[in-house]
Amino acid sequence: MEIKQRHSDHETTLDDSIHPVLKSIYAARGVVTPEQLRLDLADLLPPDALKHSHEAAVLLANAMEKGCKILVVGDFDADGATSCALFLLVLKAMGYTQADFLVPNRFEYGYGLTPEIVAVAQQSSPDLIVTVDNGIASHSGVIQARKAGIDVLVTDHHLPAETLPDASCIVNPNQPGCDFPSKSLAGVGVVFYVMCALRKELCQRDWFGSRHIQEPNMAIFLDLVALGTVADVVPLDQNNRRLVKYGLGIIRSGKGRPGIRMLLDVAGRDPSRVVASDLGFAAGPRLNAAGRLDDMSFGIHCLMEDNTSKARDMALVLDGMNRDRRQIEQDMQAQALEALSHLDVVDPDQLGICLYDPGWHQGVIGILASRIKERYHRPCIVFADAGMDVGGNPLIKGSARSVEGLHIRDALDLLATTHPNILSHFGGHAMAAGMSIHRAHFEAFSVAFEQVLQQVVDSDDLKQVCLVDGELGNDCLTLEFAAVLRESGPWGQHFPEPVFLGEFSVISSRVVGAKHLKLTLQLPGSDELIDGIAFNVEEQIREAELSRLSLVYRLDVNEFRGHVNPQLMVEHIVDYKAH
Repeated sequence: MEIKQRHSDHETTLDDSIHPVLKSIYAARGVVTPEQLRLDLADLLPPDALKHSHEAAVLLANAMEKGCKILVVGDFDADGATSCALFLLVLKAMGYTQADFLVPNRFEYGYGLTPEIVAVAQQSSPDLIVTVDNGIASHSGVIQARKAGIDVLVTDHHLPAETLPDASCIVNPNQPGCDFPSKSLAGVGVVFYVMCALRKELCQRDWFGSRHIQEPNMAIFLDLVALGTVADVVPLDQNNRRLVKYGLGIIRSGKGRPGIRMLLDVAGRDPSRVVASDLGFAAGPRLNAAGRLDDMSFGIHCLMEDNTSKARDMALVLDGMNRDRRQIEQDMQAQALEALSHLDVVDPDQLGICLYDPGWHQGVIGILASRIKERYHRPCIVFADAGMDVGGNPLIKGSARSVEGLHIRDALDLLATTHPNILSHFGGHAMAAGMSIHRAHFEAFSVAFEQVLQQVVDSDDLKQVCLVDGELGNDCLTLEFAAVLRESGPWGQHFPEPVFLGEFSVISSRVVGAKHLKLTLQLPGSDELIDGIAFNVEEQIREAELSRLSLVYRLDVNEFRGHVNPQLMVEHIVDYKAH
């Protein structure tokens, strides 16, 4: 692994009241002017800038005035769950209850508005189907719905193909002709904008006044937007940071959804001190566990539950599912690494990794692909069995994770063009994608994928580089500066939390949780001590009598039993010395 320091070629004009180290951190992330730090909700990009948001609002308002039945078809991840909950909760706040939701079970129906899901939807006789966090690739499903006399509103953020589905209306910042400045909205962000447009349309129609309903304050729903945005790992551009910042504020104030607070609570995170990483690494995985192992409907009900006690009971169930998910993932990862041990995956000539095992769980292949990608720094696709197609041929479903520099969805598009008979369905983002193929085509797909990578991957993309924000002086290794960093986000994808490089003397180390190290470290040239924690440490290092450690770390605030102190969260052990 190569370590490089982040830097900026732009001169900063940030205010002198900002700590100079923090100024440098911001500059390395492209933030060099006071305007770029403005995260006021008043500066949020307007809904009118999002193509077809007004048309979507008119479609929804007309349906509401006619008393139509609206059915939301969601996705089975955290973004889809928060999108679905947001849509229904806002409708309820607007005084409309003729709405319900349907989430495809990933094991029976797969992803999106498929014809099979439309058939299920028809059983409840909806007048309008609204897709959230899906639909942009659901051509056949939309056709099926329209044939059945059901209007379809697609709200999505995934990249579209060359043609769009024949929906009544499509809202997607990435569709052709949409000039919305932020292309990085999560699915829940798109829904938020649509519902803001709907509120405006209903105000113009005197919906609230004529029914003596208080116009809802959309800001109170931003906790859902924050959770879905962070959990879906979309880039935190300035507009997304605004959404996440205010969503975190709602949670901290205690006014957020009980389900989100309880998901944090059962994970051991204090909702009153929540930061973006708590949503990504604590609440998000527990919510996702429902969709990975069972049915995301349970997770959506948790988000929509108003009673705190009931929400806590549901959060505890989701926490148990997440523990089961982790165990399944660990077993699969051990099998995958055993399989990879027979391959020369560090050979620079091998550009990608494709794995399939009939015993693997379809719900966790994405996490497994991510783990293997991180270990070998290669784009990775992991497949699991996915039933049969209409002709009785076995299908497998793949989940892909990419590295910086490789747009994985575009790579799959190229593969589909050059090998048109292999891919059945695919879709996704730059860094993650999903697909289905016939099981008999796995070997051909693996070969074709490697051929595509040879065309589009630069060897530099496969070099594992760790970007750091330099070294911190002892005067910054303090509780005060740790608190400054904690509150200077929100940090996340494409706006990464600061990491630093440093060398420390080891006063003590002990193994906790089988594979983790709890450390007491001495600051360079000082008698001052600081705590540290390193997760999933290699056995050779765990068992050594450590004297010095060279670390890449984050500086954080640790609160335990009423004591608050700074702590190093170790990202990488670069080097070590033993007695």
